[in-house]
Amino acid sequence: MDDIVEWLRSRPYYEGQISEHRAIPARDPTFVDVDLEPRLASTLEKEGITRLYRHQAEAIEAVRDGGNVVLATETASGKSLAYTVPAFERAMDHGGRTLYLGPQNALIADQEETLSELARGLGFGSRVSVAQYTGRLSKSEKRDVRDRMPTVLLSNPDMLHYALLPHNHRLWDWFFSSLETVVIDEIHGYRGVFGSQVALTLRRLRRICDRYGSQPQFVCCSATIGNPVEHAARVTGESESSFSLVDEDASKTGPRHWVLWNPPEYEGGGGGSGRRRSSHVETKNLFVDLVAEGYQTLAFTRARQAAERYATDSAKELRQRGEHDAAGGIEAYQAALRHERRRDIEGGLHSGDVRGVWSTNALELGVDVGGLDAVLLDGYPGTRMSAFQQAGRAGRGDDPALVVMVGGEDQLDQYLMRNPTDFFEADPEEAISNPENTELMPGHVRSAASENWLSTDDERYFGPPFPEIVGDLEAAGKLDRRDTEGGIRWTNAGGSPQHEMNLRTIDDREIDLLDRRKNEIIGSLSFSDGLRDAHPGAVYHHQGQSYEVVELDLDRDVAELQPTWADYYTRILSDKDMVVNADLAEKPLSARPDVLVRFADVTVTTQITGFERRDPKRGEAIGRESLDLPETTLRTKALYYTVPPDVEAEMREEWGEWAFNGGIHAAEHGTISLMPLSLLCDRGDIGGISTPYHEHTDRSTIFIYDGYPGGVGITRGGYGQIEELMKRTARLIDQCDCADGCPACVQSPQCGNANEPLSKAPAVYLLESLTGQRE
Repeated sequence: MDDIVEWLRSRPYYEGQISEHRAIPARDPTFVDVDLEPRLASTLEKEGITRLYRHQAEAIEAVRDGGNVVLATETASGKSLAYTVPAFERAMDHGGRTLYLGPQNALIADQEETLSELARGLGFGSRVSVAQYTGRLSKSEKRDVRDRMPTVLLSNPDMLHYALLPHNHRLWDWFFSSLETVVIDEIHGYRGVFGSQVALTLRRLRRICDRYGSQPQFVCCSATIGNPVEHAARVTGESESSFSLVDEDASKTGPRHWVLWNPPEYEGGGGGSGRRRSSHVETKNLFVDLVAEGYQTLAFTRARQAAERYATDSAKELRQRGEHDAAGGIEAYQAALRHERRRDIEGGLHSGDVRGVWSTNALELGVDVGGLDAVLLDGYPGTRMSAFQQAGRAGRGDDPALVVMVGGEDQLDQYLMRNPTDFFEADPEEAISNPENTELMPGHVRSAASENWLSTDDERYFGPPFPEIVGDLEAAGKLDRRDTEGGIRWTNAGGSPQHEMNLRTIDDREIDLLDRRKNEIIGSLSFSDGLRDAHPGAVYHHQGQSYEVVELDLDRDVAELQPTWADYYTRILSDKDMVVNADLAEKPLSARPDVLVRFADVTVTTQITGFERRDPKRGEAIGRESLDLPETTLRTKALYYTVPPDVEAEMREEWGEWAFNGGIHAAEHGTISLMPLSLLCDRGDIGGISTPYHEHTDRSTIFIYDGYPGGVGITRGGYGQIEELMKRTARLIDQCDCADGCPACVQSPQCGNANEPLSKAPAVYLLESLTGQRE
């Protein structure tokens, strides 16, 4: 594989793009003998599984011992056996039931196929029966599943929320009364808004199980994250002490070669422009060359349209080279494909008929596609966890594998290209969720009341906010109170609260996007996103088509769009105001004990004042218009700190007022851009305000806030890691060779002030002063 890396250096488009090459040695497997039920052992042996890896055995024994388990190992390490064996054993022994929850229907379908085949191998009378229960089933198919009463039920959190819990007393009593194991697959994906909603749903599940006298164990499977036990405990509502952690991967891997590939800057743009050749084009060049050379290759990209487009372009280029067989084996894979089509592609990868695939992260999860020769990452996937999950698709037995990550031009990509040690050796990111979110909890409390009456004892499931939320719901007429001999009871006052909320969003109000040409709704956005992305004059992209928003009717909550050939993009301008409602925690910086970092409950008011039209090639503004839109308010959580007077005085004396303001603005942008390096989030989930004076602190202050109502744990995590964030941000800004700030260091596509002012040197001075890095 060293030869192939040298071969990449010989390609005609190579201009020094390889910024790092690391060889990861092969790992020998470690097996452990486990006593299995004879029929189950025989069935697994027929599938080629004669011994279990040590981590599989440890997880199985931990489940058998009755505790909760977190299994955090690499992709393709056989995590599914850790829950399959106990689930089948319990079903065979006494009909004990298992609920498997997966985040995507494709993964659920894959699991159903695998587990059903194993169940059939057990023969007649095993009592193991497997079925999936998802929204894709018809009413008659769902009824058939309930009539069959499977011992292993595969579903997703949405169906648990919409279908199982609301009908527990009428349709699912047989299931909840005998539920012994709850498997939460890919638990690292349950973070942010979705993770917080799922955490509250699982508290409702535990509550219903208690009603039926069952106390299921939780078996949580995760990629490598920094806080697997803490995260599993927050999502499930179980105590951290109840979990056993299994995180030493004992599976076999071949050697893997990692290459970090940084596209060159645009020709003619001048050094330090920050603008780089497209990561898509660079990835396509590598993909075509590798496939033509006979390497089965998988390229991950972020967008469905990019996967489709570059699969087509790659096949076309292969045909132009005369590689017609290879061109016929190129596919695009994404979650919107029909199940049968996805299965065809997965089968083709196994058989070798499919030579190359462009995929979204739909192939990142546990769907089995065998081992590939090469994996390409078209841009940093947003987290190192995802990067290593995707890289885990490469490798077949003892054969070496190649992984190439092609950098984009934004901050995270460029930071990692310049600091590969932080990519390969830094601590894994932490997964975050916030089941205490008081914006989300009322809907779940109402749902719980409709599933079984509430009592004061239910605070043990929902935590300290519960009494106040019940009181507010009762006062609003959404809960009915009844005084009984057994105490106070509350029931839902009417309606279906489960269907009034979506587990994957937090905003109730949405703006529909209407294609005026077809008079057809093509999508919807949350209210705040709609104001930002669907204001009059905005250019909006959907399914490969560019639209211009011609009208935004907030009485009907409809944005009317028409197709456009506009060769520019739009970016909003906005004013923000920050009010600190309450300081919740504070701590001093190690190097500056006089500077306190605080975690707070805040309210952010945003007023979109206008928008710019910008040239996509040069990134320059080519026009500006004003807008008259309503203010939005966001009550959330934030971290903030002040600039100490001595540092501020030095910055103002050295650079002046404009540059001082640009320095705190650049520090804010840079810190936000690097938060996903230590927390599993996206920079779009985070906002910030930097101001030379704030009335709450009476000083220059930098605020970084969670972009969701009530907060979903992002800034709580940032507060815990603020000093490392400051050090990394100083390094990010200082290492960039641009003059005034660029997309690779401090410019942000979300900035409501058109990225003005931004000043790099004052930002570095500030951050190094606060962290003790200045000599």
